[in-house]
Amino acid sequence: MNKKPLPSQATRAIAPEWDPLRRGTGWTDADLAKPQIYIQSTFGDSHPGSVHLDRLVEAARLGVAQAGGKGARYFTTDMCDGESQGTDGINYSLASREMMANLIEIQAGATPFDGGLFIASCDKGLPASLMGLARVNIPSIVVPGGVMAAGPDLLTLEQLGMYSARYERGEIDKETLDWAKGNACPGCGACSFIGTASTMQILAEALGLALPGSALLPADSRDLEQCAQEAGRRVVDMARAQTLCPRTILTKEAFENAILVHAAISGSTNSLLHLPAIAHEAGISIDGDTFDRLHRDARYLLDLRPAGRWPAAFFSGAGGVPAIMEEIKDHLHLDCMTVTGKSVGENLRLLQENGYYERCARRLEAINQQYGLRLKKEDIIRPYEKALGKDGSIAVLKGNLAPEGAVIKHTACPPAMFEAVLRARPFDSEEEAIRAVLNHDIKPGDAVLIRYEGPKGSGMPEMFYTSEAISSDRELGKTIALITDGRFSGASTGPVVGHVSPEAQAGGPIALVEEGDLIHLDVKGRVLEIVGIHGQKKTPSEVEAVLQQRKARWRARPSRYSSGALAIFSKFAVSPMKGAYIEIE
Repeated sequence: MNKKPLPSQATRAIAPEWDPLRRGTGWTDADLAKPQIYIQSTFGDSHPGSVHLDRLVEAARLGVAQAGGKGARYFTTDMCDGESQGTDGINYSLASREMMANLIEIQAGATPFDGGLFIASCDKGLPASLMGLARVNIPSIVVPGGVMAAGPDLLTLEQLGMYSARYERGEIDKETLDWAKGNACPGCGACSFIGTASTMQILAEALGLALPGSALLPADSRDLEQCAQEAGRRVVDMARAQTLCPRTILTKEAFENAILVHAAISGSTNSLLHLPAIAHEAGISIDGDTFDRLHRDARYLLDLRPAGRWPAAFFSGAGGVPAIMEEIKDHLHLDCMTVTGKSVGENLRLLQENGYYERCARRLEAINQQYGLRLKKEDIIRPYEKALGKDGSIAVLKGNLAPEGAVIKHTACPPAMFEAVLRARPFDSEEEAIRAVLNHDIKPGDAVLIRYEGPKGSGMPEMFYTSEAISSDRELGKTIALITDGRFSGASTGPVVGHVSPEAQAGGPIALVEEGDLIHLDVKGRVLEIVGIHGQKKTPSEVEAVLQQRKARWRARPSRYSSGALAIFSKFAVSPMKGAYIEIE
């Protein structure tokens, strides 16, 4: 029986222009007959997480060639949330995920390939790659782009918001702020804390789409280049077989594994936007309730910033994702398939046998020598029985303020704010809210509500500077809450509740809150509700009657965008608690 030809060879047979156009690109006749591999990266001079990826592209391309394939380089350079913070540029962030996934679909769909390598480091580039590869569904491997080192005194970028807020309040001088600015990013790679970039590298591996141990390797290391090269060799084997495609790997059980790893690392709340969007591309439904169910009673093990003590650059020295999985493996679906062609359980066993943990230990010793520390693996990844926490790291809250849900990262929230009744201080933009915080117009016991910042309102930007201004204030950080239909940076700490759904622009209850209304926040009870009107406690039926009256007077605001990417995103994005992906009805 004749074996079915590879997709590239089948296309060559029906497209006479294919061969001459490839020859014009520098391909030889021998190249044309090889398995053809789509090498997609977010390389560009846009930020430290992408500037070095050309080196990994070339390492991957070498691996493809060594295995008898031919690699073709494509690029979808991503933006940097950090560079856009505090400007309208941040509004493009979540929308950029959709546009990059679209471009991946266009590139890989227009000229079919036999397999794909997806190389990215950061907040939207990695989720976009995962969405795109699920949509294209050719044999694929993700190569995470690694993590940058910490600066002097273990300085990492997420601390800069604190420095900036302290400078605005006159607590430090400009020289101290300039020192932090000059040392927070000492090199390339994802920022060295468990923000969205680091979280998504870890989750790509937890899903089974990256080689074991590849997440958060040092970005400037030979180890990472060798990993890219190995991925290049492996994907050629996958391309020849044409059996192990992303949707084979991306099962509901694989997503549950990823969410349990997310709980163990105290991952970014933005994962509640990204994993449901990736699952949607694979034809699987997960939402905030899935996260909440799996986080309940899950162990939180990772002592890395922003919730913990150490930079993310220490992660691989403690054993990386495999070490996390070893600690929680009694709760994982160990039979889930991965890009190695082996199950999660088989991968973990082989790593124990092939010297993987010994190599990690040598990396940790080098870290200790560099920073004058004496850390052991257990100082970074806690044993299961000595967990930092036993209720995961996030909670999904519901109530009459958030009927579809809202999310809080409770591992980064002061325990004093786990339950409180607060006075509403609503603002219709982040700019108004941060002015009120920095001008000391916000008092203990207030709930700062920032609305019209959801996907349909302004593209769902991060409320990073406002959250940092609050959490870095010794008094406010323990006595108020920030509640928004926008989102937060993975670096955010403090009593911050985001993704409130339905959002204000869609007529959600957050649009109806008025000055002085009473808001009940109960993290353990998973509650976020309006319990009083203008300072007076009311029964649920009385509150509902007032909200109905306000809703009758409420009018939707005109869209902020009439053309371009943000007009498309704001018109078609679904609810934040569903993943805020574009869905054409």
